[in-house]
Amino acid sequence: MGWNRKVLRVNLTAGTCTEEALNMQWADEYLGSRGLATKYLVSEIDPRVDPLSPDNKMIMATGPLTGTMASTGGRYTVVTKGPLTGAIACSNSGGFFGAEMKFAGWDMVIFEGKSAKPVWLYIENDKAELRDASGLWGKSCWETEEKIKEQLQDPLVRISSIGVSGENQVLYSCIVNDLHRAAGRSGVGAVMGSKNLKAVAIRGTKGVSGIKDFGAFLKATNDAKKVLADNAVTGQGLPKYGTQVLMNVINEIGALPTRNHRDVQFEDASKISAEAMHEKRASDGKTHLVTNAACFGCTIACGRISEIDKTHFTVKNSPKYWGASGGLEYEAAWALGAANGVGDLEALQYANLICNEQGMDQISFGDTVGAVMELYDLGILTA
Repeated sequence: MGWNRKVLRVNLTAGTCTEEALNMQWADEYLGSRGLATKYLVSEIDPRVDPLSPDNKMIMATGPLTGTMASTGGRYTVVTKGPLTGAIACSNSGGFFGAEMKFAGWDMVIFEGKSAKPVWLYIENDKAELRDASGLWGKSCWETEEKIKEQLQDPLVRISSIGVSGENQVLYSCIVNDLHRAAGRSGVGAVMGSKNLKAVAIRGTKGVSGIKDFGAFLKATNDAKKVLADNAVTGQGLPKYGTQVLMNVINEIGALPTRNHRDVQFEDASKISAEAMHEKRASDGKTHLVTNAACFGCTIACGRISEIDKTHFTVKNSPKYWGASGGLEYEAAWALGAANGVGDLEALQYANLICNEQGMDQISFGDTVGAVMELYDLGILTA
């Protein structure tokens, strides 16, 4: 399929970037970014390695369809030994970063060792170099992306970075790309922070090569897109409502995690649902949802772009949160909302933005807060 047959190995201890050939036997036997990167990881690390030690490795990988016109072809995967569970962490993200890696000519980037000082990696097609990130350390994901684009004078460069949570090795910190897409689970951001790696910026102009039978691939892709378009979920429900379409459905069947799973239905589920995101606010007559959005090459377009009510108590004195940005997905909405008994859509969007800005997994964060609330209710934790 669409392999470039190239791997970039970045030794952060030595400060080197080296090209090597992709193991095509493994690419055929361990299909997809997750399978292939996992094979590389288990072949190169001691399974007993401390996830936050220099001996752990972190792999950013694309799959055989990444960067092609196949729907959902924009995703990339981060594989490492995860600090949250001590098991193999596999966290994938949408947006445009994965496709850009493919366009630059790389299938995979393997990070090993630890830099003596904060650095970020810049890839421009065949060129790869580590740059000083001392001026970026302590900055949020949003600030980091803005400053790198300014430095490169390139608004189209694609960036994945960690926030302060990743620098401080919070066990549910994530890696954020395109401002509001994230490789979110299992603490991959903590591993990146442990290596003093702040960000990866990629600019690729090569396109995708290696498709063996382009005519057959084009037909299969078009056929698959038709199946998606004709399906009630991928052709209608997800484009209009996003993954948030699940909120009312799961609440009705009694399976919505509520108040740290002590309840299975949330009385305010309808107030934080996909349908609520379409309703006009009394304060300004606008809907919470601005539009849907698609990751690279995807015809489903289930992403949410939302805007908080500027008069809401969470943001009325914080103009930087007034613009349209990444909106609530179902998993974030129940973890930040139902799991904590919060039925305020605007407050959830604010918490969602803070997590994106600082590089924290909304699901693990919301669950953690819910657990703390229950422990307080039980008297185990006190004021």
